[in-house]
This record gives sequence, C-alpha cells and structure tokens, in this order.
Amino acid sequence: MASAALRVHHLNCACIQRLRIHGHTLACHCLLVETPASGLVLVDTGLGTQDYANLTSRLTRSFVYGYARPKRDPALAAIEQIRALGLDPRDVRHIVMTHMDLDHVGGLADFPWAKVHLHAAEWRQCSERRTLKDRHRYLPAMWAHGIDAQTYTCEGEPWFGFEAVRALQGLPPELLMVPLFGHTLGHCGVALQTQQGWLLHAGDAYFDPREVKQPRRECAAMVGLFQAVVQTDRRLRLHNQTRLRTLLAGHPEIEAFCAHNPFEWEALARGRSARLEDGGAPVRSADAAVARTTAFA
Repeated sequence: MASAALRVHHLNCACIQRLRIHGHTLACHCLLVETPASGLVLVDTGLGTQDYANLTSRLTRSFVYGYARPKRDPALAAIEQIRALGLDPRDVRHIVMTHMDLDHVGGLADFPWAKVHLHAAEWRQCSERRTLKDRHRYLPAMWAHGIDAQTYTCEGEPWFGFEAVRALQGLPPELLMVPLFGHTLGHCGVALQTQQGWLLHAGDAYFDPREVKQPRRECAAMVGLFQAVVQTDRRLRLHNQTRLRTLLAGHPEIEAFCAHNPFEWEALARGRSARLEDGGAPVRSADAAVARTTAFA
C-alpha cells in the first residue's frame, strides 16, 4: 500500500534548445518527492546554480555551443524551484540518480549534504571514464565537492518482471530503482508508488514516447541520432525499450515518462496523463491547470 503522505512534483531543470522533438526543445524532467520520514527526495538534478552562473565553467563547449545549447535560466535550478514551492532546500536529504551524465548531475553541488543513490555499475563507469565518450559525458567537476554516494546492485523482489533495487538506504519502500541498462552501463529507471498508481521515471531509456508507448517502435530523427551517438550498449538499450513497450502495453496503470521529452513533462506538470496522441505527444486537455514551471516554445 502506497503512503498517503507522498507528494510528487514534476520539475523541469534544464531547457535543451538545440535538440528538438516535433519542433519543441527538450526538458530535463526531475522529480521532487515529499516523504513523511525521509525529508525531500530528488530524482536527478538537472543543471545547478554553478552551471547557470557560467555555462562554460563546468560544462563542455560541445554541450554549451554545440548539440545542446542549454538556456541560461537560473530559475530552472532545482534548488530555486524548491524555494519557489515554499520548501526548504536543506530538507533535501536524498538524491536518486538515473545516471551520471552531465545534464543530470549539475545540481548535486547545490545539495552537498544529501546522500546520492545510484547503481554500482554507473558509479564505476563515471569514476573510471575509460573511453573518450565517457570523458565527455562524465565530468568529475560536477561532484568535486565530494558526494556521499550509496551504490547498489540488483537485489530484492522483481518489479513487474524487471530486476529491481529495493530497500534504498533511508528511503521509503515505495521508491525503488529499476535497471534499464544501455544508455550507460548502470542506467536505471526510478519507480515510485503513489496513491494514484506507479510512476516510472525512465531516465534516458528513451526520448520519443513512440519508442515504448505504441506497438511499433518509432523515433524522431534528431533524438534518434543523438541516442545512437551517446549510447554505451545499443543492444541492451533496444532490448530494454522492447521490455518497456511490453510492460506498458500490459499495465496501462503505470505512468511512464523519460527525462527529456517536453510533452511528457508538460502533461504531468499540469496534472494530466502522458499517454500518446497522434504525432507522439501526450494527450492534453484544455482544462489543464497551468504548470508551475517554464513552458516550452
């Protein structure tokens, strides 16, 4: 039974202007979870205050001026959005990472006291940085302040047939990690059971909802090319997309979304479902409440 006290906020913590899907810029969809006993929990952090103060201080030039071109908007930093919600950033005690790519970890330095939860394989890959690709995606400056890392391997009862990491240290049992390797070697989704059902933050397991939310896989060209370029293991990535497609077809009660799709973020931030409509965008409603965070062009 899910705890009635859990409350989930959908935040957009970066606007990736160069990469687009159906004409819309990409998001960096993070979660802020209010828990009764574990304080505030972040799922990913997006870019942080140090990044927005000077985009080239820690981010690569290829990210800033090339394929991403993030919008410089300090209000998008998770710590600023937490303050805007009337909450105390010091209450962020835990951060659960889908993976450690530069656009997911910039906000870690804004919460140096928080315990950081991630898969052991991801921590190993981002620490060793053995390949040229790894050296571009993993930037040690992002965690040079020193992080309290808690790593895990697959353990516990499966989650809808997927291996799962349960009993995350200090976190409620309604929150667990779901390995979805491929984009990186330790990439994980994060599942959260709420009173309304299961949420699955699938990280970068897909970018276009049509990859997993319809019977036949489709993907917009630009984000498809980007995924192919940055993936660590293509076979595993596509295998896990197939598994997600099967899961979501059989369990429509699971609300799945990825880290970067703007339509999914906007729908969920407005309190709507991220189901598909024609063209690969989630179903929207004219009576949706105005989202708290920045809208997209």
